[in-house]
Amino acid sequence: MTLTTSRPARAATSAPAPRNTRDWRRTVRRLPGYACVALLLIIVVYPLIWLFLGSFKTQDEFLNGSTTALPESFTNFDNYTQAWSSVATYLQNSLLTVVPALALIIVLGTAAGFALEVLVWKGRQTTLLLFLAGIMIPGQMILLPLFTVYFNLHLTGTLWPLIITYTATGLPLTVFMMATYFRAIPKSVFEAATMDGASIIRSFVSIGFPMMRNSVLTIALVQFFFLWNDLLIALTFTTDDAQRTVQVGLLNFTGQFGVVEYGPTFAAICINVLLILAIYIFLNQRVMRGLAAGAVKG
Repeated sequence: MTLTTSRPARAATSAPAPRNTRDWRRTVRRLPGYACVALLLIIVVYPLIWLFLGSFKTQDEFLNGSTTALPESFTNFDNYTQAWSSVATYLQNSLLTVVPALALIIVLGTAAGFALEVLVWKGRQTTLLLFLAGIMIPGQMILLPLFTVYFNLHLTGTLWPLIITYTATGLPLTVFMMATYFRAIPKSVFEAATMDGASIIRSFVSIGFPMMRNSVLTIALVQFFFLWNDLLIALTFTTDDAQRTVQVGLLNFTGQFGVVEYGPTFAAICINVLLILAIYIFLNQRVMRGLAAGAVKG
């Protein structure tokens, strides 16, 4: 009696579930993942949307209206006009300090990585360890001694302290990464070039640097964002409003009587974010195209 009732039940449970049931179960299993992705999108995107909407609000809407209310007009660009009159100078100062420092970091860092990994000379391991030690030194510890040195050299009041400090702080990580990248290139490539009569400089300029093009673009992208978003070093060495970089300028973005004007401040931040986003998209596509070309060539 027991056998005749249990066998049909087992056959029913072992039968494959309908397709709709399988899709529903798969969707239920993916729900926690969807919820996590939605939560991350809200955390990342909501501040940007709130910032963009706030750039169109007037000072009265900020002070007397709700923080979640929409702006009364999306065609009011007075905040952007007022913000651009000050941000243009800050952006110019950032470009004048970041671009030369980034060029020095890339050229000197790539050359140092080539010398440490490709060339054979006594003490190169110790030199590489010294660069590694430079990565571990907190930037806050060197600001006061550097300020004293710049003051004695009469460099304060100019943009040279920022260029020199950015170059010095960006070199250790760049040298370490470039030495690691050069380690992946077979030594036989440079040995063949030497046997063909190429000098060390010719091997670096014509062979080593072009082969590191993808790595150089990647490191340049990383270092650019480090330098562009720097606040501590720029705040320490810029004493005049005409020399402020964009991050320091946004920190001190106030009106005529020292009152924070939220609309122009939000508009200035939007200009900076859009500029960084455009540069990131442009450089990121260049890096991805370079990596894809290198992969095809093998």
